[in-house]
Amino acid sequence: MKHTITRALVRVRQDDAGMTTAEYAVGTVAAAGFGGILIKLLTSEEMRNALWTLVSGALSAFFGG
Repeated sequence: MKHTITRALVRVRQDDAGMTTAEYAVGTVAAAGFGGILIKLLTSEEMRNALWTLVSGALSAFFGG
């Protein structure tokens, strides 16, 4: 009985190794996609103007300008 449980645990550990690699791959692809969308948004003229307005307003409030 103990030998059967040991074999089952070894098999589960070996099977799980592939899942970890697949999860990292999915996470990497998702991060790359999110980065591409973020770059596209931040390089658009509308977003650049919105960020500039936000930053200049914050600096004006902080420095009293």
